[in-house]
Amino acid sequence: MSTGLIFDIKKYAINDGPGIRMTVFFKGCNLNCQWCHNPESLSPKVQKMYTASKCIGAVNCLVNCPNDALKMTSEGIVTDYNACNLCGKCAEVCPTKAFEMLGSNIPISDLMKKIDNEAIFFDQSGGGVTFSGGEPLMHSEYLIEALKECGKRMYHRVVDTTAFANQETLLDVAENCEMFLIDLKMMNSKKHKHYTGVHNEKIHSNIHKLAKTNCDLVFRIPLIKDVNDDDENIIETAEFIKSLELDKTEVNLLPYHKVAENKMVKLGISDDFIEFEEPSENRIVEIIALFESYDIFAKVGG
Repeated sequence: MSTGLIFDIKKYAINDGPGIRMTVFFKGCNLNCQWCHNPESLSPKVQKMYTASKCIGAVNCLVNCPNDALKMTSEGIVTDYNACNLCGKCAEVCPTKAFEMLGSNIPISDLMKKIDNEAIFFDQSGGGVTFSGGEPLMHSEYLIEALKECGKRMYHRVVDTTAFANQETLLDVAENCEMFLIDLKMMNSKKHKHYTGVHNEKIHSNIHKLAKTNCDLVFRIPLIKDVNDDDENIIETAEFIKSLELDKTEVNLLPYHKVAENKMVKLGISDDFIEFEEPSENRIVEIIALFESYDIFAKVGG
């Protein structure tokens, strides 16, 4: 049976497709966006997160750690990752959940039980299930199996993706879902490589293929000041979307925020944090107007 490493399941999601949804977050991404607001999703391996503000010094974790990988300091518990084998014992015994293990292999049958429990909300709101990440297409076998099970139950299915994947895999997924939420970072391939780690030609080619399927496409643009909020990039993005000749177009603008910094502190990788800036409200209004000039509906969030 196929497996997929999942780090979170969010109930009552209202921003990941139509209606009330359940969003399943896969762990691992083949891009490495410098502004990523979910740094815990990047690694394809299990990770441990420590929230110092939750720690009450109960020392259960120290007593139960089989490798003596934990040490109490004035700033809280410190993990020696050379000794830690990520067994998760510290998280099991912590009374305040200061330790959390990120990533678990959930069998399809167990995942569907969780999804089925939310079906009443899907029915009442026109919602369904969204598969996000990380990059869900990195877990394509598991993803397609889950999509097919959702299809049997007539649940609306959305895949949130960068579209950086094998085209055959992407089209197989398209046959088993109703909508894609596609991250469209920036049009210049050199800049795209600099900020995300990959060029974007494959992404654009895949989007052209998806535009010819029966799936609805909604584009999401993470909006970062002085990175991709300039007129040149916005106009090129609008022209690219118009070239797809879609029946309807929607762009969700996602202004940058600093939530990643706190998460990276908890993961013990805060030295890697790069701070960007959010565009001003006036600039966002101008960007929405630019898209509207191309008859493209754009809004903040979604």
